[in-house]
Amino acid sequence: MSRPIFEVIALDADDARAAQAGGADRLELVTDMSADGLTPRREVFAAVRAAVDVPVRVMLRGRADFSAGDAHEVEALCAAAAALRTEGADEFVLGFLDSGGGPDLRAVRLLTDAVGSGARWTFHRAIDHCADRTTLRAALRGLPGHDTYLTAGSARGVDTGLDVLVAEAAGGAPGDPQLMVGGGLRAEHLPRLLAAGIDAFHVGGAVRPDGWAGPVDAEAVRTWRDLLDASVAVG
Repeated sequence: MSRPIFEVIALDADDARAAQAGGADRLELVTDMSADGLTPRREVFAAVRAAVDVPVRVMLRGRADFSAGDAHEVEALCAAAAALRTEGADEFVLGFLDSGGGPDLRAVRLLTDAVGSGARWTFHRAIDHCADRTTLRAALRGLPGHDTYLTAGSARGVDTGLDVLVAEAAGGAPGDPQLMVGGGLRAEHLPRLLAAGIDAFHVGGAVRPDGWAGPVDAEAVRTWRDLLDASVAVG
């Protein structure tokens, strides 16, 4: 297995520097974790981009649920996305469901049009809250730039979703978006996930000893990085 990707949530440039120092391969930049992560200000992205040289995926989300909102909310989100792209962002995180729990393809397409061609993006944990994962994955197949699903396998987290994650990894086909596991991920989950061939992992609160009120801790990031690297060395 190649070296697993390790992504860490950052709220600001200090978080970003600590995550990179600890060995993170990529950042997910958000604001307002009381709402599970919303779109950060353009100025925050600029500060983070200047602070680190690892890839930064920027959240495109305007509300705490998985709805894109009304037309005005979608328009505002598209404007924010375009401004972030102008600032240099070229990797994003997004995901919207309609009232029936299916993928809101109109909102997804509007956002991906707003960031323009060449941008890569993750469909986030909306997949864990959808009506049917297989239907959602089929609907999103082939959308330009879509290269990752961030998923716990269940709305209740990795503890509950572990079997789903392993099954989806086994049933994957060449060219499918990468499965990145996050959402209640703990170190004890890693052996089974790695054995299933999953090679991308995402944490947030797990590398913040003082919770979301405190910063990312570089040594906590390093502990996770070492666990992942040791698994590859053993394999």
